[in-house]
Amino acid sequence: MHFALPPRKTSQPPPYAIRKNRNFFSFSSFRRKQLQAAALVGLGVLAILYLLSTLLRRGNTARHGIFGGGAPMGTPEVVIVTILDEENYPSTYLEKIKANRVDYARRHGYTTFFPTRKDYALEHAPDTWAVVPALRHTVTKFKHTSWIFHLGQNAMIMDPSQSMSAVILNPSKLETLMKRNAPVVPPESVIRTFTHLPANQVDLIISQDGNSLSQGAFLLRNWGSTDSSGRVEDGAWARFFLDTWFDPLYRSYNFQKAEGHALEHIVQWHPTILAKLALVPQRVFNSYLTKTDQAGEDSIYAKGDFIVQFNGCEGQGSASCESQLEPFYKTWKEQAGKGR
Repeated sequence: MHFALPPRKTSQPPPYAIRKNRNFFSFSSFRRKQLQAAALVGLGVLAILYLLSTLLRRGNTARHGIFGGGAPMGTPEVVIVTILDEENYPSTYLEKIKANRVDYARRHGYTTFFPTRKDYALEHAPDTWAVVPALRHTVTKFKHTSWIFHLGQNAMIMDPSQSMSAVILNPSKLETLMKRNAPVVPPESVIRTFTHLPANQVDLIISQDGNSLSQGAFLLRNWGSTDSSGRVEDGAWARFFLDTWFDPLYRSYNFQKAEGHALEHIVQWHPTILAKLALVPQRVFNSYLTKTDQAGEDSIYAKGDFIVQFNGCEGQGSASCESQLEPFYKTWKEQAGKGR
């Protein structure tokens, strides 16, 4: 049986022949435009969210100032830490010291912490080394508190009306107090403080007497430090600083002033620590009561100073500290009563 062949396609189609897949290509083009538009909208939303988060972060830093941000509501900005020597000082003396700190903390919404020297294992190191593990304990116990204020046992807060922010922690205030390009250890250390360190990047605030760093009172930032980009950090620097200070090598080394000389060593020779250090005049928060070779005229307590330190009394026994404390305790009690 013979079948007819299908007709051949012409090699010359009509000039305006319509493609059979026109609808397919039209749909694909429309869909592609939709996807492009959706992608542009998505990128715009992401850009807006990024800008908002940046503005909020900057606003939070500005609002909290040197205290940083991110802590839970109700967290005190400062914890006052005083390490007590219960073995060598009578309880009556220590109770007066504690009452002074507690009253001040209540006035300004701060909190207090009173560890003792015997709370920490020092592995044959002098018991004055207890200040370092006590502060490390504080970092853990008050992990969202912005600042740790270490105030030695033989000192009194004499002007309870002033907050720590008014005295030193407000960034604009700290900027005016910082000693720049100053010898870290007086009188002529070759290592000097940074000249362009902003106040909001300071993590350690301390003063000097005539011969050394005066660790009877200093401030350590525990939370809310900002780096050069404005990012808020979580207190890792404080842990690093204290762990470095408490290194077994330093504890076993026979420094003449134990942890005091170890502190001077790490501040001078560890750039990571020096880069966060601010030195301030001694009378800002660490005035000495007695003039000695270490304390010149510009270090001695005068009426109206924030704090008085009974410098040197510890080496003379607890009775000397008690006798020096008594007139200042009475004055403070009178002022505290008027302020209530």
